[in-house]
Amino acid sequence: MSAPRPVRLLVCDDHVVVRAGLLALLGSAPDIEVVGEAGTGEEAVALAAKLTPDVVLMDLQLGEGIDGVEATRRIASPSPDAPPHVLVLTT
Repeated sequence: MSAPRPVRLLVCDDHVVVRAGLLALLGSAPDIEVVGEAGTGEEAVALAAKLTPDVVLMDLQLGEGIDGVEATRRIASPSPDAPPHVLVLTT
């Protein structure tokens, strides 16, 4: 029997230190594969389309550009493939 496939995760947070901490913590989990990181909503939308993660960990309060709510809306919009799940992380 083969091992289950790890959950493919994209992390989006505009704070570099927070993002680095999340990547270190989640990247060490054997059942999670961090496939990308984004610092803006626009970058998260583009990477989600390109990398097709299973889950996007999304900060709602991003700096310049679109916020996490709009980025989530765009990522979760209907597409030929099933969109990733979005888990919201915010302060």
